[in-house]
Amino acid sequence: MSVLRIAAFSDGDNGGNPAGVLIDDDFPHESEMQRIAAEVGYSETVFAVPTGTGWRVRYFSPESEVPFCGHATIALGVALARKHGDGVFALSLNQAEITVEGRQVGEGMTAALQSPPTRSESAPAHLVSEALHLFGYTPDELDPRIPPALVHGGANHLVLALNNRQALAAMKYDLDVGRRLMQRAGLVTILLAYAETPQRFHTRNPFASGGVYEDPATGAATAALAGYLRDLGWPHDGAIDIVQGEDMGMRSRLRAEIGATPGSSIRVSGSARIIPI
Repeated sequence: MSVLRIAAFSDGDNGGNPAGVLIDDDFPHESEMQRIAAEVGYSETVFAVPTGTGWRVRYFSPESEVPFCGHATIALGVALARKHGDGVFALSLNQAEITVEGRQVGEGMTAALQSPPTRSESAPAHLVSEALHLFGYTPDELDPRIPPALVHGGANHLVLALNNRQALAAMKYDLDVGRRLMQRAGLVTILLAYAETPQRFHTRNPFASGGVYEDPATGAATAALAGYLRDLGWPHDGAIDIVQGEDMGMRSRLRAEIGATPGSSIRVSGSARIIPI
């Protein structure tokens, strides 16, 4: 079995979030998939096997299986397009049915996923207080236009929107404390965001639940954030662009297209690059 390494949501020839991609006729045993993901060492490795009409897909972080991973889905779309040609591929996840589109564009590759349905709700005050304490933020550093929320676009996230870029850049936390908080609250990541303009955001995604301090690009959280902005009536004009990973030296670019129907799928797209082994 050969694992491809692909950086999704890259910024040209740089940045992006690396994912492992393994396409085979059958899934390895669950313990073997977990071992492979830990050995690859990226925040996620995606496993895909063919079905009659598409692909059955599972995602593993170094420490656990996760229900959905956006950047690994983008990486899978690129891998499938390289193997089978440009197209739209149907994916069956543990809890959802989605699609990913992969295309050759000049010398590079792009991909776009359609997320699972989105939903959002106000975050409990005690969870917001714990999260602020984790990162050393105070309530007056929050952006009142985007209240703290529990959001979902295939996986569960907590959104904390900050009112200044400097606070986002200063993000730091204790990995073990963050892991316990996220696991207790059932969160895959905590999404920290700063709105530079109504259509351009800067984000950071601590992923302690998976044993990863921070993700440089997070498609699932981007879809969930976009769905939340729709629920808020945010002036997104149909799409938002996100810069992520800049503060960790892995600048990544994501685009989320937002339809008008509440709860509907979000289209998340970006470029990708192959990582030489």
